[in-house]
Amino acid sequence: MKKVLIKNARIVNEGKIREADVFIEDGIIVEIGESISPKSPDVNIFDAEGTYLLPGLIDDQVHFREPGLTHKDTIETGSKAAVAGGITSFFEMPNTLPQTTTIELLEEKFKLAAESSYANYSFMFGGTNDNLEEILKVDPKTTAALKLFLGSSTGNMLVDDEKVLEEIFSKSPLLIAVHCEDEETIQKNLQECIERYGDDIPIELHPKIRSEEACYLSSSRAVALAKKTGARLHVFHLSTAKEIGLFSNKKPLKDKKITAEVCIHHLWFNDSDYAKMGTFIKWNPAVKTKKDQEALLKGLLDDCIDVVATDHAPHTKEEKKNPYTKAPSGGPLVQHALPAMLQLHHQGKISLEKIVEKMCHNPAILFQIKDRGFIREGYKADLVLVDLNAPWAVQPDNIVYKCGWSPFEGVTFKSRVTHTFVNGNLVYKNFKHQPFAKVAERIEFDR
Repeated sequence: MKKVLIKNARIVNEGKIREADVFIEDGIIVEIGESISPKSPDVNIFDAEGTYLLPGLIDDQVHFREPGLTHKDTIETGSKAAVAGGITSFFEMPNTLPQTTTIELLEEKFKLAAESSYANYSFMFGGTNDNLEEILKVDPKTTAALKLFLGSSTGNMLVDDEKVLEEIFSKSPLLIAVHCEDEETIQKNLQECIERYGDDIPIELHPKIRSEEACYLSSSRAVALAKKTGARLHVFHLSTAKEIGLFSNKKPLKDKKITAEVCIHHLWFNDSDYAKMGTFIKWNPAVKTKKDQEALLKGLLDDCIDVVATDHAPHTKEEKKNPYTKAPSGGPLVQHALPAMLQLHHQGKISLEKIVEKMCHNPAILFQIKDRGFIREGYKADLVLVDLNAPWAVQPDNIVYKCGWSPFEGVTFKSRVTHTFVNGNLVYKNFKHQPFAKVAERIEFDR
């Protein structure tokens, strides 16, 4: 059995920070104590003095582009970037080519991940206007959730038949995760801009096209439908202050039936950044105003918003440089999500404990993940060591993404990930990945 002892760590877990040692055997945390001594000579010891030990992050929304779009990313390259950013588990989205809308295609993805993933994995099953029979076959104990696009985005999976939607919400055996933007509103706004500007619409108009109204109309309908049907609903990537009012902090997360998340880019960027960043910060939903940005952080701290995720969705530089109507939305984020959140911590905007709650504990609670997301005896040893005082600049030679660029390029972060452990195995250390071994596991759910 492989044995690891992490000494002198400042453990950030369940709302507290304390110094302790962690002993791992065969991928499981077997002891947490103030002074643990090696019990045999075959223990691999890591001295973590001066660093903080976090549970491995769980990212509930990534697009690793495999199969079919592998010039942008793959499960291997995406998960490799994820562990460099302290993300040890991920849920990948269904809008690949082909789309993951049948049980057979879902199982093919699991096979791909079993062969190549650096991080623990699960997938979301895709809902469409005509695949309810397949949705009903999905086992909630083995699959993360059902993903519905209620506004069109990358990969045409728009679900816009109201009768079908109500039937899916009423019958789905899975938690329903939704992308909410009202398509009719977006198309109306887009056509008005095309009539004026043609293909070369100024990027600053992106949040006017994919507007607050488009987001709120769709989110409010989804929430109303969930309340009507009793469905378990999770609304992805809130981008407006107005939407936050749809969600509550009156119950603990484990008792909520309607939950929400915010993504890194909506916390970091606002519409003043379009002038410099152009289509490289074109996302759906759009990055909006500073008022929205500030409200999203407040909603996160107030627990109306439950989770921080990435919506990692890479495209090549060449694709992103296209005129507005042809430039795809999305960008690579898994490698830099945790350093970005730690930067907000340095700015006094969020505590370390809250970062861990929103990026580690809450995804585990919300999706009922078995034995991950916390530093507890008996849990899987998915762990991350971070040095809060180790500045580094994001530049081409340390960007791991297959697409080769980052919206954070040129930013100097004050903190960095020094070590990432997946199931007790060191997979990343000080900007270097360890030799690949099949240590990642298929995520299990307690449902």
